[in-house]
Amino acid sequence: MLNLLDKSMLAKVADMHEIPQGAFNIRKNGQGVERRTTDNINILTKTDKPGIDIIVKPYTKGESVHIPVILTEESLNDLVYNSFEIGAYSDVVVVAGCGIHNDGCSKSQHDGIHTFNVRKGAKMRYVEKHYGEGAGTGGRVLNPKTILDVEEGATVELELVQIKGVDSTKRDTEVRLAKNAKVIITERLLTDKEQSAESKIIVELNGEGSSAQIISRSVAQDHSKQDFYFDLIGRSASRGHVQCDAIIMHDAKVYSTPRIAAEHSEAQLVHEAAIGRIESEQLIKLMSMGLSEKEAEDTILKGFLK
Repeated sequence: MLNLLDKSMLAKVADMHEIPQGAFNIRKNGQGVERRTTDNINILTKTDKPGIDIIVKPYTKGESVHIPVILTEESLNDLVYNSFEIGAYSDVVVVAGCGIHNDGCSKSQHDGIHTFNVRKGAKMRYVEKHYGEGAGTGGRVLNPKTILDVEEGATVELELVQIKGVDSTKRDTEVRLAKNAKVIITERLLTDKEQSAESKIIVELNGEGSSAQIISRSVAQDHSKQDFYFDLIGRSASRGHVQCDAIIMHDAKVYSTPRIAAEHSEAQLVHEAAIGRIESEQLIKLMSMGLSEKEAEDTILKGFLK
């Protein structure tokens, strides 16, 4: 049974303010606790390692699947392998949030490895939210790895979100695009206190007419540290664009390492990066409207990360 804390965490990481009508699989403290399938979306427990197989039938339209993970105990190291088969010409939403509530003094950690086969002509929106909370001194650690093979004419939208609460994270995202396939990646990240975050995104434009757009926005506060690595590889007549913007505050540190590699004469690749502070003119304007300095800062950061 799910208690009030569980339901609160599910709302924060998977938009499950109530149990959805579609397919879902809820994992708590290393164990599956609730599951529902539909006529078009099946969920199977792996027999060789921890995790599940999510199978979406071809031509499935307008359905979603939620696969949240919550940790509410300390001294856990939860490793899970999830595989996704997104059927040809389907159009679905996958929500895979993870939240840790740690009131103890020992570390709680979740490592999720997700592999996707997005078949020909399919459309998928994938939302991954990370969240941490708790009064304890134990670390809240989340390390996701996402690997996508996107077939001809398929489109994938990735929304990767982590706003405060996570002490350490290492995120790896790998995308391989076939002919006329498309990926749009939006990353939003906020760290504070002594937190650290690493994000590596590699996109291979293998097929003719493939395209990629990567937008990363982050805020680093206090003594936190962020490290970004972007690798965009054009192996065909393709198009790719990377935009990385960060706001740095207090004594934080932000590192951004871009690489664009053209291995075809008709690959068109662009990278833009900017790291800076909040402009004083913005603060003054909002404070002139009656906001305190902190309220003005929070308003600017909220709009930046929206």
